[in-house]
Amino acid sequence: MTSVKQENKMSGLRTVSASSGTGKSYDSIMKILLIGDSGVGKSCLLVRFVDDKFNPSFITTIGIDFKIKTVDINGKKTKLQLWDTAGQERFRTITTAYYRGAMGIILVYDVTDERTFTNIRQWFKTVNEHANDDAQLLLVGNKSDMDTRTVTYEQGETLAKELGIPFVESSAKNDDNVNEIFFTLARLIQEKIDNDKLAGGANSGREGNININSGSGSTKSGCC
Repeated sequence: MTSVKQENKMSGLRTVSASSGTGKSYDSIMKILLIGDSGVGKSCLLVRFVDDKFNPSFITTIGIDFKIKTVDINGKKTKLQLWDTAGQERFRTITTAYYRGAMGIILVYDVTDERTFTNIRQWFKTVNEHANDDAQLLLVGNKSDMDTRTVTYEQGETLAKELGIPFVESSAKNDDNVNEIFFTLARLIQEKIDNDKLAGGANSGREGNININSGSGSTKSGCC
């Protein structure tokens, strides 16, 4: 397990053999990051998805946290490497190093804190500066169960359209749309992988031709 984790730490997808040394079988590994301001519920979303638990106590993530969950995506057994990044400014230098190689990035804000919503544009800018061009993105408005909402669903939807990515509101506390977040993003990643393979196969017989669109033109797709 350790060797696989280290080998894929800074890479997005790696196709593996059907049977691993631990006896667990999977077809591929996807690296997914959760980013956003401190306190928006990234860790709560991750723990809810992986362990189906919710802890109302706020514990600040120091640097990077990491969890794994194996799921079925479009008939493929996929191991999700889920990286929970610290939102505090002092950890930004550390966390941006993990953007490279991420196949999916979840941008999270707190619907009860307008400042975290406003800061999404800065997080999006950071993603564009440090992440791979073909990384799939998803915007999440977390804590939708709270009565103290300051950011409407429509505002989140409008921002997502502006950024050109899918949008989901969620509650890690009530377990609303938590699975949808990760499965939606994983499916987008898998679809892109499959489409790239088809495109590569179609161009493989064209000797001497260069596909100038290879690696570009990706669709960037847009927790208690």
